Amino acid sequence: MKSVFKEKFRNEDFRSFFSPGRINLIGEHTDYNGGHVFPCAITLGTYGLARKRKDQMVQLYSMNFPSEGIVSFSLNDLDYKEEDGWGNYPKGMIRYLIEAGCPITTGMDVLVYGDLPNGAGLSSSASLEMLFGVMIEALYDFHIDRIELVKIGKRVENEFIHVNSGIMDQFAVGMGKERCAILLDCQTLTYHYAPIQLDNHQIIIMNTNKRRELADSKYNERRHECEQALAQLQRVVSITSLGELTEETFEKYQSAIENDILKKRAKHAVYENQRTLKAYQKLQDGDLAGFGALMNASHRSLRDDYEVTGIELDTLVEAAWQEEGVVGARMTGAGFGGCAIAIVENQALPRFIENVGAIYKEKIGYDASFYTANIGKGACELSEVGHSSI
Repeated sequence: MKSVFKEKFRNEDFRSFFSPGRINLIGEHTDYNGGHVFPCAITLGTYGLARKRKDQMVQLYSMNFPSEGIVSFSLNDLDYKEEDGWGNYPKGMIRYLIEAGCPITTGMDVLVYGDLPNGAGLSSSASLEMLFGVMIEALYDFHIDRIELVKIGKRVENEFIHVNSGIMDQFAVGMGKERCAILLDCQTLTYHYAPIQLDNHQIIIMNTNKRRELADSKYNERRHECEQALAQLQRVVSITSLGELTEETFEKYQSAIENDILKKRAKHAVYENQRTLKAYQKLQDGDLAGFGALMNASHRSLRDDYEVTGIELDTLVEAAWQEEGVVGARMTGAGFGGCAIAIVENQALPRFIENVGAIYKEKIGYDASFYTANIGKGACELSEVGHSSI
């Protein structure tokens, strides 16, 4: 990266930054239903080299999209432009940070490189947003409350890029902590770190290598279905979100939901939220097997009640369930492609990857990819020590 920065920007005076991707261990499609999620930052993510300029130009170059060349814009023109492509994410961060009172008066040169697989649902967009958040904070010597920075990242996603997503991705990327997952109440932003003691196990990311073409349309459809179910439940019980219901309360009042499809969607939202709370407690108790059982139940609910998995994810997860040494497995992210995760004993890993990969290739017709996910820290500036490969 150093040599590319020098080549593109004729300068070697830069600072180095990293922003992780994320996986969600459990708690899927609960964030916009007022429930809890349980994500963690991972050691795959997005690297950035950056320096301030003396004029008002922002120049960006991505080693992942070299054919796009240098994306340039002025601080005087921070409107969304389709032709700026991925550069709209940093442009949105700059615009909303200025609106929040950060006086960004000079531009910057930035080189970006990410090792997150594209379209895999590991939150590359939130990783990029938070990378620029911490980068701007450091370069311009601002002191920004990290949760406020997370909220600005979400605002970029929702209002600038126009993706109707919740806050989990930016929160996990911005607030990540080594060897810890985060139990986050998406309604209140109350959070607790939960140490992940995997002992002789690893978290494996299983990438279907199917891009999530259906994810956005189906995501909006599911949100609407849950809103309809909530509105019908509100006739008989005083709640503001599905996340407020226990399983018992849902069973008592579910007859108020007139449509069987809506009933299934609401059931997933309620039961998944409760599974997430139970999963946090299982980890507190050191019960990894109990945690894995909840992961499995989560996938079945996402497959049968929420219907967001698809043949690729189901093939991976169901093959994983058959392997020795697997504590639990489930899809992670929005669904309809992207990734699943499994917690696997170290000694079983080679056989696990070989067997699950073979089943997937035979049934789907192309290869899945497998990555070991270490749980890492949130977005930050890097010291040169330990990062000589940058």
